[in-house]
Amino acid sequence: MTVDLRDPIRLALARVVEEGRKLEGGDVASYIPELARADPDALGVAIASVRGTIHETGDSDTEFTIQSVSKPFVLALALEQAGLTEVTRHVGLEPSGEPFNAISLDEATGRPFNPMINAGAIVTSSLIDGDSAAEKFAVIRRGLEAFAGRQLDVDDAVFESELESGDRNRALAYLARSAGTLASSVDVATEAYFRQCALLVTARDIAVMAATLAAGGRNPVTGERVVSEDVARWTTAVMSSCGMYDASGAWMVRVGLPAKSGVGGGVAALLPDQFGIGTFSPPLDAQGNSARGVAMLEALSNEYGLHLLMHRGEPLSPISTLDTDRDPIVARLRGELVFSGAEEVLTRLDTLARDGVAIEMDLEGVTRLGPAARLLFRDALKEASASGHDLTVNDPDGLLDEAN
Repeated sequence: MTVDLRDPIRLALARVVEEGRKLEGGDVASYIPELARADPDALGVAIASVRGTIHETGDSDTEFTIQSVSKPFVLALALEQAGLTEVTRHVGLEPSGEPFNAISLDEATGRPFNPMINAGAIVTSSLIDGDSAAEKFAVIRRGLEAFAGRQLDVDDAVFESELESGDRNRALAYLARSAGTLASSVDVATEAYFRQCALLVTARDIAVMAATLAAGGRNPVTGERVVSEDVARWTTAVMSSCGMYDASGAWMVRVGLPAKSGVGGGVAALLPDQFGIGTFSPPLDAQGNSARGVAMLEALSNEYGLHLLMHRGEPLSPISTLDTDRDPIVARLRGELVFSGAEEVLTRLDTLARDGVAIEMDLEGVTRLGPAARLLFRDALKEASASGHDLTVNDPDGLLDEAN
């Protein structure tokens, strides 16, 4: 008899899907006529860990158009290409508190309030390299394929439907252009944006895309670095405050996962350094978010304690052993060290240092040094050297020298 120890994870997802199927309410998007053809009963969910393991159930392999779930990933591409300063000259980072298709420009700057509403997303797409819509979309497509880890097709029928029904988005683009924040012509920006929204993905795909942000910009399935750690962090921050439109505040209180929804029925959510989640269910609530997707993610967060700001309890000490019978005394460190871990190590070793005891910090058991820990340890070594104290480090993997 074989045992599959992953079954509890699949069973957890299956329970959430089963409960989700019982929920009523919400309407399939119809302002883009082709989207009205979506099956309202389709329902799927997938989780991708930052180690590249994927768990999925329901209609997780059913394709749908990515729509606004594309927005954070195109923002990441723009940030990677142009940098935060240049991107924020064109689009802000503040929650608008308004619907996704609102006429929402800052009166003082002419910028859309954030890249997660349509006005801001069109401006973001206009910033992507390329003179024509085709050139911009080619860059966007390659980038989103790198996030998903596979080639993505365009639903031509949805694209044509968006072209025919996209006057409001064109109006938003004209307003941005008149304010000097659109970086291309209206036709180039909107056509690239419409094609980006018509890319076909699955719940599995958007789970991997979200997991790539959760993993600091490296796709955990393919191993490819898609964007830098800084860009992944900036993008996740915008998702936290703006990703669920005018329901973003309540979402962060009730669910607590950076997320982005789309009118195609998808929701991408993530917990940094842990996983990405993709859900798919076409009926939308009043804010334009997938009604069952929201319910499923809220259930997962509450039942399994996934809220980003949940207290995690007393952390494991980064000092695995402190060998005081040796000269020098050896402090063996372990795990991933971030600011709080480095602070504990240096605070605990300070008393010994004040007594003039020679100390060695052994990093052999450390899996990763965060930027703060790396800087603090380097500064401690400089301070010890300047004061004549005998503080050394055993760093066989060169963690103190890493740039990332």
